[in-house]
Amino acid sequence: MDVTINPHLWEIILFIPFLFLSFAVHEFAHASFAVLFGDDTPRREGRLTLNPIKHLDLLGSIVIPFLGLAAGGFVIGWAKPVRVNRNNFPNPRVHDTIVSLAGAVANLFTAILLAFALKIFNVNSSGIIPSVLNLTVYFNIFLFFFNLLPIPPLDGAHILFNLFPNQYTFKYLNMGYLGLILLFLFVYSPLWNYFMGAVNYFAVLLI
Repeated sequence: MDVTINPHLWEIILFIPFLFLSFAVHEFAHASFAVLFGDDTPRREGRLTLNPIKHLDLLGSIVIPFLGLAAGGFVIGWAKPVRVNRNNFPNPRVHDTIVSLAGAVANLFTAILLAFALKIFNVNSSGIIPSVLNLTVYFNIFLFFFNLLPIPPLDGAHILFNLFPNQYTFKYLNMGYLGLILLFLFVYSPLWNYFMGAVNYFAVLLI
């Protein structure tokens, strides 16, 4: 009896470590810049590491991304946020903005670096491994744009508050789980198509 595994399933399995590493890169960048600017909270909580296990969130890093992958749709997800005490920064608004940007920029840098490596080594786009690597490039581009959305609890909401610090943006930033509801409403709204259009446009430039 011959047993074969669906190539799409193989792609999912092989993408798992790259998925986790993409999350780890994002959170490690947050932690690194927070420590650089004087807040030792991430170091004390063991988040100043590229070890993906330290950054995984059961719902955001495992359940939701794998449901998306299994359904053959887009992958959406998040890692456990790095806790930062902005009061430890010399300039809270400026430094917290940089810390918030760091994760998304790290994902963009990862995508550019990996895409550049694939072109330098002339990796053929056919086959499961090249497909997984291209998916990793795409996913990191997605994480860059996704985390800059000004919707809590994403980094873009922190940036929005730092740009316009007032009681309204503070309440908006601290919406808690209501922010997740707002995020999912955005995902299933017509605006999502415009967002994915921007992601796809940039991905075509790299892949």
